[in-house]
Formats: sequence, structure tokens, C-alpha cells
Amino acid sequence: MQKINHSELPSSAALAYLGDAVHSLYVRTQVVGQGFTRSKDLHNAANQYVNAAHQSVLYKRIKDILTEDEADVFRRASNSGHLQKPKHMTAKDYRIATGFEAVLGMLKWLGEEERLQEILCIAHTERENESDEEEQQDSITEEE
Repeated sequence: MQKINHSELPSSAALAYLGDAVHSLYVRTQVVGQGFTRSKDLHNAANQYVNAAHQSVLYKRIKDILTEDEADVFRRASNSGHLQKPKHMTAKDYRIATGFEAVLGMLKWLGEEERLQEILCIAHTERENESDEEEQQDSITEEE
């Protein structure tokens, strides 16, 4: 992938909007592939993955493999001033999810399908001891 001229990209909000759709389609495709058939079951299964808290976890899985341009788009989107106070999530998770979605949106916009699939596959691959690491981090945060 060539160096990106950020002035030629849509806004961070537009990239996050596109990335939300990309991620939702990816998750829905995976859920259908798992054999769910009832609408309610499909919806409930997809909602476990398409929410800010889970997208924050997904971002942690990919943050170390982002290119400089991808990391820059993440930073711009997560620091964007357009973000509203979320109702059922932390502001931190919401900002991280917005950045994650913007990265996906940028890759889709640029036609980088192979990289997009790579990021989605890595993000949706659970790491060994991941829940233990999160619990330890949560306990450290609570102590502070």
C-alpha cells in the first residue's frame, strides 16, 4: 500500500460510518456461516460482536500490526470532535471503536480488500489467555 494523502480521504466520521457497515457485514456473514437460522438468533449473535466494548477488544488485537497510515487514521478518528457521549458504553470504548471502524472504512474506500480481510481475521481471532490479561488490566485500573 502506498503512502496515503489524507486530504484525499473522506472525513473520519465518514470512514467510521463505512467501516461500521464493513464490520457489520463481516460479522453477519460469520454468524450466518455458523448455522443460525432464526432472525432473533442471528441478531443476538451479531450484536455480541458489533458493539463498542467488543470493538475495543478487537482493536487491541490489531493495534501492533497497523501501518503508519492505518494508525494515523485510527488516531484522527478516535480523537475526532464529532463524537457524542455514548449511552450504554464508556467514552473510551466508543472512541476506540470509532477509530477501529475508521481503519476498516479507509481500507474499503481505498480498495485494499486483502489487507481489510487480514485485519478482520486477526481481530476476530481470540488470543490465548486474552480474558486473563483483560481481567488483570481491569484489576490494575480499579486499584488506581
